[in-house]
Amino acid sequence: MRSSAARGRKMPDTLPMTLRMYQRLASGLVPLAPALIKRRLKQGKEDPARVGERRGLSRDVRPHGPLVWIHGASVGEVLAAAALIERLRDLNLRILLTSGTVTSAAVAAKRFPPDVIHQYVPYDSPRYVARFLDHWKPSLALFIESDLWPNLILAGATRRVPMVLINGRMSPRSFPRWQRMYGTISALLSRFDICLAQSKTDAERFSALGGRDVLTTGNLKLDVPAPPADPAKLERLMAMTRGRPIIVAASTHPGEDEMLVAAHRSLVGFFPQLLTVIVPRHPDRGSSIAGLITASGLKPALRSREELPTATTDVYVADTMGELGLFYRLSPIVFMGGSLIRHGGQNPIEAIKLGAAIVHGPHVFNFADVYEALDASGGARQADTQELLVKQLGQLLADPAARDKLQHAGAGVVEQLGGALERTMTALEPYLLQLRIEMGAANA
Repeated sequence: MRSSAARGRKMPDTLPMTLRMYQRLASGLVPLAPALIKRRLKQGKEDPARVGERRGLSRDVRPHGPLVWIHGASVGEVLAAAALIERLRDLNLRILLTSGTVTSAAVAAKRFPPDVIHQYVPYDSPRYVARFLDHWKPSLALFIESDLWPNLILAGATRRVPMVLINGRMSPRSFPRWQRMYGTISALLSRFDICLAQSKTDAERFSALGGRDVLTTGNLKLDVPAPPADPAKLERLMAMTRGRPIIVAASTHPGEDEMLVAAHRSLVGFFPQLLTVIVPRHPDRGSSIAGLITASGLKPALRSREELPTATTDVYVADTMGELGLFYRLSPIVFMGGSLIRHGGQNPIEAIKLGAAIVHGPHVFNFADVYEALDASGGARQADTQELLVKQLGQLLADPAARDKLQHAGAGVVEQLGGALERTMTALEPYLLQLRIEMGAANA
């Protein structure tokens, strides 16, 4: 049984030429899939025990009853769904969570209970997508943010699966590109029953690109609970670093580590015991970051090698997965990565919820509304240059009152901007009601 919205959704009679070509190309490339998988295995981008999932195959059995399928690209999207998944589980709904990266799979395994089924999203070939949908037969599909795979969306719509875009985001870089391909994007967005956007700006962009029933519900990442930390590991780290001023650089990207190491070298003259902790967005960069630190004349330690920071460690490279909650609790000052380069900035919310004072670079368009509110209220500090980065970090190291003021203002912004989870649940209520009806019928 499908929701009335899905049953009544009118599909365009024909696809634009771009999507027809995409389908043919995706089908034609299937013979190359083994070579692609082999290459990605060598790069560490696939799990050798689960490569079948990329071809739509699964060893897991579909659970009985309604199944809510939630798809997100990677770690950020998976974590954004955490509170929503908890609420859906409270309704006794079974969850299928898909993502596309090894790191997100590891996070899902740590963050969610065993009854939340994680699968790698299949490669976007009609054959693989059909296998996936034939096996799982989702009752409701929720796509997070903007990971829009054409064949996945088109096949779901053809099967009348109710589909909702949640926590929708359309970046200022993507919007003009899609405007030039309006026929393509509108054919995809029109397959969704509703689009739930993070902000008014996002909602306007989705509407302009052909989205139907676009609502502004807010950013689910603002409602995500603070990440956990192993108490024993935290106690050990605190014992090893007690008395030292600490800066955490979270989710850094290539091009930023050099600037942070240089900032450490400038600051250590004023704060001789300073420890900088670099948490790379992609842990496999740990060794290269350690080499950079050594080349600069500083002493690194790598967490992936089970090393702990000693009294002689200058920069600690936390190249592991799922431990940001640990390091956010370790330091009162957090620099948010992805913002000194044109990546668009990483999510500052979890760090703020754990009491951090936030410093960021100028490139924060991924979370523009959040950072604008933080900067306007004095809840974060922006550093546009290397010199200003050193200045901002140095002031916060030297002035505990300034740190407290920054953190208090940031916490106020997070509280003010929250509520996306409740608005999302309200928007999903017609679909969830239908699933509860199906559950009742199945149990009758």
